[in-house]
Parts: sequence; C-alpha cells; structure tokens
Amino acid sequence: MNGATEVIPDALDGERLDRVVALMAEVSRSRACAAIDDGGVSVDGEVSTHRARRVRSGEELWIGDISRQQAEGPLPDPTVVVPVVHADDDVVVVDKPAGLVVHPGSGNETGTMLNGLLAAHPGMQGAGSAVRPGIVHRLDRGTSGLLVVALTQMAYDGLVAQLADRSMGRRYLALAWGRFDEREGVVDAPIGRSPRDRTRMAVVTAGREARTGYEVQRWWAIPEVSLVTCRLETGRTHQIRVHMSAIGHPLVGDGTYGGSRAGLDPGRPFLHAEHLAFDHPTTGERLAFDSPLPDDLTGLLDDLGDPES
Repeated sequence: MNGATEVIPDALDGERLDRVVALMAEVSRSRACAAIDDGGVSVDGEVSTHRARRVRSGEELWIGDISRQQAEGPLPDPTVVVPVVHADDDVVVVDKPAGLVVHPGSGNETGTMLNGLLAAHPGMQGAGSAVRPGIVHRLDRGTSGLLVVALTQMAYDGLVAQLADRSMGRRYLALAWGRFDEREGVVDAPIGRSPRDRTRMAVVTAGREARTGYEVQRWWAIPEVSLVTCRLETGRTHQIRVHMSAIGHPLVGDGTYGGSRAGLDPGRPFLHAEHLAFDHPTTGERLAFDSPLPDDLTGLLDDLGDPES
C-alpha cells in the first residue's frame, strides 16, 4: 500500500484527526481535510472520514499519497531563484540561502525552492513523493547551506538509501551559547514532538532515534559562545537545534529553542550546512561539496573579535 504509517505519539493524544494529519504529513490543514474526505487516511486499519475524530496515542495512522487527493501537486515557478552548485541528469546540489523554504507545506504553498527547481527540471515530478518530488532531505527555513535533490526515481532511491545507511556526509557549522566541557562528543537522544508545545520538537523517550556528533572549533569568553561543527548521523526535524539546546548549548539566534538573547542576534539560528558528500546514484563516484559561511554569519563572528582558542 502506498503512503506512510506512523504511530500516534503521546504528545498528540486527544488531538483532532485533521490537525494530526497536517502535522505529521507537514501539509496545510485544508490539504489534510481533503485527504480525509477522500478516504486517504486510516486509523488502526480502518478508513476514517471524520475530521474531528480524536486520535489516541499508540494508534497506527496511515496517510496515503496526499497529492492523489489534490487537483495538482507543486507548481513550477521560474521566478524563484535557486542557487545551484552542481547539476546533471540525476541530481541537483543547491546552496540554499536562509529564508528560502525547501518545499510547499503549511503556510508556504508557493515560492519555495522546489517550485523553482520544477521550473528548470519538470521531469523531476516523477522522483519520489508526488507531494515533494525529488526531496530526500531538508534544511529549515532559517538554515543556509547545501542539500541534494533527486531528478529521477533511481537517484531518489539511491540517495534515500545513503541517508538510511548513514553513508551520506553532512556537516554543519553552528554558534552555540556557552563553553563546552568536552572538546568533542556525541548527543544520542530520541527526538519527537514536544508534549508542552506541539509545534516544537524535543528530546522525548518515545521519540525517534537521533545522533549528532559535535566538535568545538573555537570559543569566546565575552559573550561566552562556541563555534562547533556538527555531523548528522540521523536526520530528524530540528535535530541539531534540539540536541544542542538539550545539552545546555542552544544555538545563537534560535528563539524557538532558547537561543535568542540580547546583544547577539543574527536574525536566525546560527546554523549553516557547510559540507555535503554522497555517492552519485548512477556513476558511484563520490561527490563532495563545500559552502562558505554566508556574509551575515561571517559578520557576526568578525564582531566577536579574536577567540580564546
């Protein structure tokens, strides 16, 4: 059966079915309602067409290919400027600027990176999900840097497999509050929806496995901040932001996870995807790309002056 099955977490116990579908499928409420009305959602194996049905933790929620309940999927938009650093017949590597949303979703139906890529590569509509064709991993709106997009189904399958076996290399540069006790380490803590605020993620015992490796590069005493590189072993929503906050080092500028503080504010979380490496899904060649820190983040580091180490 096409679609995806998820177990309702404790954090969503008692919520309306349409809200849960919107949250878990990352689509607008109207798109979630259309899927429910058309029989594209089932709970514990039974199709549910009642939008206001209250779900219970532990139930299995199946969400079909939501695009099938829609008149059309994402539309091409040639006005969206997408900074491409590599393109061939199978993949595109993008150096995403902060502020550009990766794909349509709740509150961002148009003007996304995906809309722009579809204008240049209409054939990618057949790669992966019809709702988010070609998208194998994402960056938050406020995060800049590198990501790879598949243009064919074969490329999509190959890249997804590399994410699953953790052979895709992804390194981020982040500025975090405080001085770390250890020069390097690994945060191994499951991530799921926050029980206090369901629009946020958190470290929760019932969450999905998540591992982030980090290494301190430099630190400053006034204000006390550390520049760290982070390597993803898994790819959960807001993973680096949640993990750094959980160990007492929220990212500078990250108001969602406790990093917004007076005197040092880049206007977004200080997080940049600086390195990406993967095996080309057709040729097998190992490709590697690096992205320099953008001007807004470089300027903030310059303002800090000389580091302590």
